Amino acid sequence: MKDNSANENFFDRVYEVAKLIPYGRITSYGAIAKYLGAARSARMVGWAMNASGKQEDVPAHRVVNRKGILTGKHHFDGTNLMQQLLENEGVEVIENQIQDFEKLFWDPTKEL
Repeated sequence: MKDNSANENFFDRVYEVAKLIPYGRITSYGAIAKYLGAARSARMVGWAMNASGKQEDVPAHRVVNRKGILTGKHHFDGTNLMQQLLENEGVEVIENQIQDFEKLFWDPTKEL
């Protein structure tokens, strides 16, 4: 049986960073991975976000791909929940794309 403790530890570190994303701001899977010293692990950050459903205080809707596209939206309940959560925070989304992505982007490497 494979030991998942390393993955769980990484996921917990991802969640700690995600909890710090300010209201109305967004970041990318890659930015979180880079901040954690695992620059090539953006996909694993995505897996962590997918698994974060049990963690109510993790704002997974604020984590998107590097181009500002809501690639994780199909992991949220309902058709447009991810977009609705972002729009409730004042983030404009058109055709699954964050508008003003550069202005709203929160880079943990620079902000923390």
